[in-house]
Amino acid sequence: MSEITPDLVRHLGVLARIQLSDEEVELLTGQLDAIVDNIAKVSQVATPDVVATSHPIPLQNIFRADVPGDLLTTEQVLQNAPDAADGRFRVTAILGEEQ
Repeated sequence: MSEITPDLVRHLGVLARIQLSDEEVELLTGQLDAIVDNIAKVSQVATPDVVATSHPIPLQNIFRADVPGDLLTTEQVLQNAPDAADGRFRVTAILGEEQ
């Protein structure tokens, strides 16, 4: 027995604020019914003794050592800056001010 009916699809369309034609309702009724049937099949197989998995193989993060490399001097960093002051980038203040 089908759980998804054309009336249910129309109702879902109204809730989602999607205007559906009669052809779309018929198409979506079949597609959504197939999805519900497949989910029911998976639910039958998913038993407490089957471990839930998100990947078929175990995942492991590979980290490299966090070692600083060659660093730029302050002068090198600021050499192409449009404006700098006191060893820092100088920018226009934007918080709480109208420009």
